[in-house]
Amino acid sequence: MPLGLITGIGRAMRRKRTSSLDILSSKRAPRDYYKGKNCKPTGFHTRKGGYVVVPEKLPNYIVPDLTDFKLKPYVSQCPTEVKTTEASEPAK
Repeated sequence: MPLGLITGIGRAMRRKRTSSLDILSSKRAPRDYYKGKNCKPTGFHTRKGGYVVVPEKLPNYIVPDLTDFKLKPYVSQCPTEVKTTEASEPAK
């Protein structure tokens, strides 16, 4: 009996997780709250209401040369099964 009493008191004293308290969505916030889309800013606001874009903060995508690439970018919705000899061999 004393063990059940101790666990009951422990359950009553347990706090909520702090991570659940940090979650703030537009439903739990004031009416004018805008959370955003989790994107990094690409610049900064000026004192006169303008916006300056910093080129170092813009994403830089490096695309390889695909002129002689054998595969096509399209993937079919209903692909056909192709059996190869490599897949049918048992692993050693």
